[in-house]
Parts: sequence; C-alpha cells; structure tokens
Amino acid sequence: MSLISVSNLTFGYDGSYNNIFENVSFNIDTDWKLGLIGRNGKGKTTFLNLLQGKYEFKGTISKNVDFDYFPFEIEDKEKMAIEIVNDIAPNIQEWEVVKELNLLNTDAEILYRNFNLLSGGEQVKILLISLFLKENNFLLIDEPTNHLDIETRNNLINYLKKKKGFIVVSHDRNFLDKTVDHIISINNTNIEIQKGNFSSWKENKERQDNFEMVQNEKLNKDINKLEIASRNIAKWADEVEKSKYKTNNLETTIDRGYLGHKSAKMMKRSKVMEQRIQKAIDEKTNLLRDIDRNDRLKIIPLTSSKTPLILANNLQIKYNNESIFKPISFEANNRDRIAIIGKNGVGKSSILKLILGQNLQYNGEINIANNLKMSYVSQSTEYLKGSLKDFSYENEINESVFKAMLVKMGLSQTDFDTNIQDMSEGQKKKVLIAKSISEQANIYIWDEPLNYIDILTREQIEEAILNYKPTLVFVEHDETFIEKVATKIINLEK
Repeated sequence: MSLISVSNLTFGYDGSYNNIFENVSFNIDTDWKLGLIGRNGKGKTTFLNLLQGKYEFKGTISKNVDFDYFPFEIEDKEKMAIEIVNDIAPNIQEWEVVKELNLLNTDAEILYRNFNLLSGGEQVKILLISLFLKENNFLLIDEPTNHLDIETRNNLINYLKKKKGFIVVSHDRNFLDKTVDHIISINNTNIEIQKGNFSSWKENKERQDNFEMVQNEKLNKDINKLEIASRNIAKWADEVEKSKYKTNNLETTIDRGYLGHKSAKMMKRSKVMEQRIQKAIDEKTNLLRDIDRNDRLKIIPLTSSKTPLILANNLQIKYNNESIFKPISFEANNRDRIAIIGKNGVGKSSILKLILGQNLQYNGEINIANNLKMSYVSQSTEYLKGSLKDFSYENEINESVFKAMLVKMGLSQTDFDTNIQDMSEGQKKKVLIAKSISEQANIYIWDEPLNYIDILTREQIEEAILNYKPTLVFVEHDETFIEKVATKIINLEK
C-alpha cells in the first residue's frame, strides 16, 4: 500500500478564461478501486492526463507507482495478440496470460490471432490483462465499457472485482456499483472522494443537496427579515438623532445626553444586524455551488392510429446468404419501448436499419405501417461536422428548441460556438439525442445512444422517456437504463 498525493493542483488550458481545477488537494490509497465520475466536459480525461504528467500544472502530484493508461495505443495492430501482450508486459509467462483470460471467461485462442481481427470486446480484454500484468503500476482506465455487450461487461465486472489499484472512468451505474469501493467526483468547484460505490455516493449527494437547499431557503428568509429589521432600526436611530435638535413651544428642556445615548445604542444594534446579514450572505454563497441542474427534457411523440406499428414474424437477417441470428417474432405498438440485446456482432443494429428501410437480406416477415415518421440516433458520430446552427437547419429542426435541450444536458454557450467535429464524444452524442427529442415522431430508433453520455444526462433521458412515453426501439448495453425504460426485451442469439 502507498499513497498518491495531490496538493494544490491548479490547471487551465491556454486561452481558457476559467481553470478546470483550482487548488485541489487529496490523497488516494493505491489499493483502492476508484470510480471517476462527472458530467461531460468536467475534466475527467484531463485529470487522468495530469496524473500521467502530460500537461504542465501548478501544485504537486507525488507517487511511488507507475501510471498506465487504458486504452493503450497500439502502433502495429497487425501483430498477434500474444505479441501485443509481450510488448506491454515484457517477461510475462504465457501461463500467466492464459490465467488472466480465464478470469475473463475468454478462450486463449484469441492470443494467436492478429489484434486488428479481434472484436472490440476482445481487444479490450487483451489490453486490460496486459496492463494489469505489469508490476508496480496503478491503472487509469478510461471508459472501458463503451460498445461492449452486456455479457462482456459482466465478464469485465467479475475481472475487476478481483483486482485492486485503479481509477476507472465510467458512466455505467451498474458497472460502478459492482467494481469500485471509492468514488472520485469532479464537481463544479472541487474534487471530492467518498468511500463506497456509485449508489452510496448518489444517496449521500442527494442528502447533501437537499440539506443545502433547505439551508438556502432558510437563509433567504433570515436575510430578508434581518434586512427589514436593520432598516427599521436605522430609521429609528436617525429619528432619535434628529429629535435632539427639535424644539417647540411645549418643550422647556431636552435631555440631549439621553437622546444621544439612545441613538448611539440603536446605531450599534443596526451595525450588529448588518454583520449578521453579511454572515448569512457569506454562508449562503457556500451553498448550492456543486448542485448540478437537472432540468427536465421534453419529448413530443406522435401517436399513430395504426396498429401494430411494426410486426415481425420469424425474422432472420442474412449476410452472404447466412442467417446471423435465430428467428425472432415481435410487434411494436404505440408507447412500447423495445430493447434489443445480444452479443456484439449478432445483428442488433441491422434490425434497426431494416426498420428504417435499408435494403438488407432477410428471412421471415417484417411489416411496417405506412407513413410512419421515424427519428434516428445512430451509433456512430464520425459524420458529424459544422456548426449547431447549420446542423439544425439541415435536419429541419427548431434551432431554439434544439439548443434548449442541449443546455439542459449541460452544454454551454462556449460549446455552441464550437464546430461539432471538435466536440467530445459525449457532446456529439448529446447533439444526436437533442436532435431526436426535438423531432415529433411515431417511432424513435436509437442505436447505443448512451455511449460516452454522463450519468446525470442518462437520468434526464430516462425521466423524459418515462414522462412522455414515446414509442421506442433501441439497442443499449446499460442494464440500469434497460431495466428502467424497456417494456419489452428482444434477446438475439447467434
């Protein structure tokens, strides 16, 4: 066991008005398994890069372990996987590699295939076991679950349960709950570490947020009462002061000393009252700074008079005249929310493309009602480019509504001035989701919409779906999301 000590860390990108981190200090035990969370754009990957010494910063980071980063950059992807392992972790015995693969429920035959021919999930496994096999290292794992199917995610969960000494960035709540024992949260004003998993952190966060909101409301009332009292006392003190010099025919003598003492006493009370007001204001300014707005997203789905909207009977999609999954039958009616699950490569996205009208080979039947309006969120973001204004115009959506949805999902005015191709992957996904929910449609077709999307936004999307009940057919690997929103599940098998 040893410590990673961060002291007075301050960092901001050149040309940026605000620092991302300001005088941040904390200690990490290298035996901990930490989940790093925060909204898209808060600086999670930046923080991992700072730990690795990739940027200049103020403050100190001291440690006596080596940091290794996932995903590790592979220069020659045509090498066999076993060669990749040996490049990353020299002098490791083959039996040690096979043992690690067994922990991941993976056949050792993948070691003797070219790395570039492995599936995404297989590549993740090879890189992770290679990095964990290195000595004296502390692993920085950046979003390992994107695009991984549920089975592979669960294999990864079981693997990480047996490991110690890592920080993992993930937005998958189930994954975090089952793999970590501490949470690092990047908040609006600080970085905070708590013992426990994501669920315990969220419970504590909600309790703290509720306490601060109650305190803020109480201080608002107190400040208002104190300001009224202070004004009244000051007014009375002023009137008493003036009365020292007031004379009329009925007065013969005025005790000016008594009036002066009374005026001074009232002014002193007024000053004390002002100090109490300032103290309450100071206390109030320390509240609510780390509460993220969780504004409600809005969807306006169209209801079709036709039923069912989609009817599939013994459907099998074919590639090169070969069926890629066992026959499935299902129907989609108004307000159904159908999750399509299964291993990577089994044909989940192909079903969505078939519904959208792409010309694919298939057996069985699929009937789609006429004149349905569909809204699509693609898995890929590579084609996105240009400004948000141009994007909304090209897609014939209301620019104001579209940008309002993006603001609610955490994008700022600065982000609006950024070309889409220069945005982070999480921001690009938010652009696609904001576009979709800004459209009125009979059916929403979403292909892995949550890749790179932060937890708060996932919860906003869940709430909107449950509130507005759109008809939805989607592919997703986030088990928490599926459990909350799906009314039907189609499990594809090879």
